Amino acid sequence: MVHTEQFRDFPRVEGSVHFPGDEGYEAELAGFQTAYAHRPDVVVAARSAEDVRIAVAYAAGRKLPVAVQATGHGLSVAADGGVLVATRALDGVRVDAVAGTAWIGAGARWEQVVKEAAGHGLAPLSGSFPGVGAVSYLLGGGIGLLAREFGYASDHVRTVEVVTADGQARTVDASSDPELFWALRGAGHNFGVVTAVEVGLVPVRRVYGGGLLFDGEHAHELMRVYGQWTATVPETLTSSIGFVPYPDLPMLPDDLRGRYVAHVRVVFNGPAEEGERLVAPLRAVAPRLVDDLRDMPYTESGHIYREPPFPHAYAGTGVLLHGLPDASTLDGVLGATGPSAGIMCVLGVRHLGGALARTPEGGGGAVGHRDAQYLVQLLTPVDGAADLGLSRSVQREVRAALAPWTLGSALLFEFGDGERASQEQTRGGFSASDYLRLRRLKRHLDPDNLFRYNRNIAPAEH
Repeated sequence: MVHTEQFRDFPRVEGSVHFPGDEGYEAELAGFQTAYAHRPDVVVAARSAEDVRIAVAYAAGRKLPVAVQATGHGLSVAADGGVLVATRALDGVRVDAVAGTAWIGAGARWEQVVKEAAGHGLAPLSGSFPGVGAVSYLLGGGIGLLAREFGYASDHVRTVEVVTADGQARTVDASSDPELFWALRGAGHNFGVVTAVEVGLVPVRRVYGGGLLFDGEHAHELMRVYGQWTATVPETLTSSIGFVPYPDLPMLPDDLRGRYVAHVRVVFNGPAEEGERLVAPLRAVAPRLVDDLRDMPYTESGHIYREPPFPHAYAGTGVLLHGLPDASTLDGVLGATGPSAGIMCVLGVRHLGGALARTPEGGGGAVGHRDAQYLVQLLTPVDGAADLGLSRSVQREVRAALAPWTLGSALLFEFGDGERASQEQTRGGFSASDYLRLRRLKRHLDPDNLFRYNRNIAPAEH
């Protein structure tokens, strides 16, 4: 970090500008991730797309790195110096019911979009947690609650408003700039600061969904049955299974606190009677601690995963698999991440395939490894440097065990492993040809690598 006096010439913006030590600096940097935080030389709390353009132009003129923060969920590499653009105030949402689309500001969360769309009998391809920033999610691809039926959320993006590294505000779509439009939908964090997107919605009002929670003593058998079961379900059913050692805390339900729990999450776009028939093999595995599967409005779907709504510290990793490993490997992964791991581990397996495996008509975005059939993610809550070190050790062990089945990294689930590791994981998130294509575009649009702090793709060499 350099001395802030060098930045006192920052242009006037509609929002506010903060320097280290200023009132408001820490508040603008606060986010959902609390394990670490950006420490920029300048924070621009943007209130308009023009504020974003001014901030990027200022940084470009001085070849300063640019970081972006909306909700602060997907922080992969913390910025050290440079300019940070906070987009949380750009949170407008506008639904066009006739066109079946929504305009979403860079700071809007999925819960806002879900609510606005529901008033028109529509739904976005939102993710499991309603508090996640919608635009950041879309820039990384987006594996939503209805993903197997409708595919990657980014493939439903129609238009992107973005400020590129030359300080220019652009409106990008398939006709105006097909190459940049492709890159923004899957690797978008590398090519500018997005201020808004237009995205297609789907005609979904209600789903059959919820969870089945089992005592962890049934984890191995449940994982075996789940793997067999996913080979039989229709594309209209998207599911995952999680293994969670719940802490012994008074705010948790008595039937979960202090227990190791296996949690199957289901979202089925179909009648409840058919949903009941489909989940019967899972219910037959063992008695449930909780069984809350039911017909529900899509507006309640954000509760299915039971994810904590409060900011906390965590590290994470994710890999995309061409198939499930053998039983011995899965047993080993469950053992390495279970209650005896030495650190709290939340292991998740998501069933992919279906529409996710198909490139949509007209071409999709820069999403890597579409042929993946499963996603394995490992989230480790941490408290200090010692926990971070232990979490990385467990993550390396899991990645090594899954390596024979691994196609590449699941970039939306990579958190907190440092700049070098982030670059290696980013490369693994794409095919070799797509990664080279992205590097060449990066060289053309951002040769100084201003946008380097989130799943960075280095510019190709001349």
